Amino acid sequence: MSSKAKDEPKLPADGIIRDVATGKSYRRGKFLGKGGFARVYELTCVASNQTFAGKIVPKTLLQKLHQREKMKQEIAIHKSLNHKHVLKFHCNFEDAENVYIVLEVCRKRTLMELHRRRKTVTEPEARYFMHQMCDALKYLHESRVVHRDLKLGNLLLNDDLELKIADFGLATLIEKNGDRKMTMCGTPNYIAPEVLTKVGHGFEVDIWALGCILYTLLVGKPPFETESLNETYARIKKNRYSIPETLEKGCPSAVDLIKRMLKDNPFERPTIAQILASNFLNEYFPKSLPTSCLTMAPRCDTVSLMNQTALMQQNKLPAPKAPTAIPQKGFMKPIAPSIPERVAIDAKENDVQQAGPIGKEIAGPALKDTEVPKMFYRAMLLQLQGQLQNVFSSRPKVPLGQDSPYLGKQRMECFVDDAEDPALAPMVWVSKWVDYSDKYGLGYQLSDDSYGVLFNDRTRLILLPNGSDLHYVGRDWAEQYHTVENYPQPLAKKVKLINYFKDYMNERLVKAGAKHVKSDGDALARYPVMQQWYRSNRCILMMLSNGTIQMNYFDDHVKIILCPVMQAVTYLPSGDNFRTFSFSGITQNGCTIDMYKRLKDAFHLIQKLMTMPETEVNACNSVAKPSAVKC
Repeated sequence: MSSKAKDEPKLPADGIIRDVATGKSYRRGKFLGKGGFARVYELTCVASNQTFAGKIVPKTLLQKLHQREKMKQEIAIHKSLNHKHVLKFHCNFEDAENVYIVLEVCRKRTLMELHRRRKTVTEPEARYFMHQMCDALKYLHESRVVHRDLKLGNLLLNDDLELKIADFGLATLIEKNGDRKMTMCGTPNYIAPEVLTKVGHGFEVDIWALGCILYTLLVGKPPFETESLNETYARIKKNRYSIPETLEKGCPSAVDLIKRMLKDNPFERPTIAQILASNFLNEYFPKSLPTSCLTMAPRCDTVSLMNQTALMQQNKLPAPKAPTAIPQKGFMKPIAPSIPERVAIDAKENDVQQAGPIGKEIAGPALKDTEVPKMFYRAMLLQLQGQLQNVFSSRPKVPLGQDSPYLGKQRMECFVDDAEDPALAPMVWVSKWVDYSDKYGLGYQLSDDSYGVLFNDRTRLILLPNGSDLHYVGRDWAEQYHTVENYPQPLAKKVKLINYFKDYMNERLVKAGAKHVKSDGDALARYPVMQQWYRSNRCILMMLSNGTIQMNYFDDHVKIILCPVMQAVTYLPSGDNFRTFSFSGITQNGCTIDMYKRLKDAFHLIQKLMTMPETEVNACNSVAKPSAVKC
């Protein structure tokens, strides 16, 4: 039996997974991801209709005693835990083929995907996540559990962007004080020196990993990462890492905490209680974060600063000084200033690309250099162009015929298994659009139920999902924040138009979605806007300000979403189901002929956009009256 065959779980043909002991049945849904021994699927309880994440491990991978014992220990530790910031363990069972672990589902993925999209987070966001990690770790350590594999990929996010520690495959119990474990385990960039030197380790390895995580969130790469595993280990043993000057000057309290957590002597590292008492964690952090933070830095303006007093009272922190027009320390300036950071993004996941000081307080008017968005736009197109060229020049393992590197339709299942990566799926995409560019501009709705218009004068207006907040982006990319009840008179016509576009799309294209209730996180929310669009006879191409590029075909209503930051393509057929594939997976395993043709379309259209005068972008071949398409 091949290793690949052993890795694949054999699942019931009818899609129903049964727990014989309890009589419960689960309907298998979409593929959520894979890692280690397991594949994870969405499972829905047939009786209650409640949705879970099902971790499925083939018994062919548990044939050795130590493998079975490891699985038993993971289950025993995880099922004993019950904490808000620890992934909820619901149940486990098995059949003749597989072991099933039914867990809480976290649809917003992990901090790793957030890191890949954002590279760095603001100081208040880092404190928000650190508080939740510390809260969970305090509980774990009081329960005598050492996680031993804390990293961004094991920190899951639910729909409310609450953090959940997951994956207890390497966790262990410290049964009595002073016990030290000798097992060499962990993830290279987060392994503590005492694990590498095999002198014995305990709770302190989790503190070390916490320091690596905080460093990564603020700097954009792990502190000891190198090209070579041996060099990484050598740096860890010598405790050799560097603090960027921008972080040293911009946020000394964060630097102090990182240095304390990364002490090479484990007994000199702070306890969780001492970390929570640190200066860094006792500065401002929000009570909640909007889901827009998964792709965009939070907004920063006088209104959100004024709201900090109430948030700080809820967080039991001191209120800020009298509000001014200067943003709260640590939050980034809106759209335009954050773009250079994205322009510099390299294909290598953890390269440091920082536009300015981390956490530096920024005063004065918003950046008004219209060249910055153009740089970003061109950089994203160039990056995507290079990624597609790599796909076209590749030779996958399983070709269709002698000369073609692409799989046929009959081989799609093999391709999906090897190349699909749901973790890379876009957070938002264009779900509806209406072209009225002969008079006003392009209106659209995003999948999160926000509405936007790119007007012909190259200004932009967004109506948030709560139906109340408005974000206006001028020609110079400076942002203004208003509400539908309170906005300046010069915007009156544009506010009226965005409501017209919204009503048109809801009435003529699709039934309006569920109403979103205004939440605390809305004060910080920033949404991507339409950067550019171009309409040909066959399709419309739309590029959002977060780098996402979407192509909608008119004839068969197929959509593809290309993300140069995540290096992935999402394929949306005419139905609601969609699949996301990494470019690296396609280069190794191929893709369907249909997807190959559409990727070629994208490549040629991008080439055209790169050479097209700006006056011809944000235009179509001919439009005499409003036209709209539901995506």
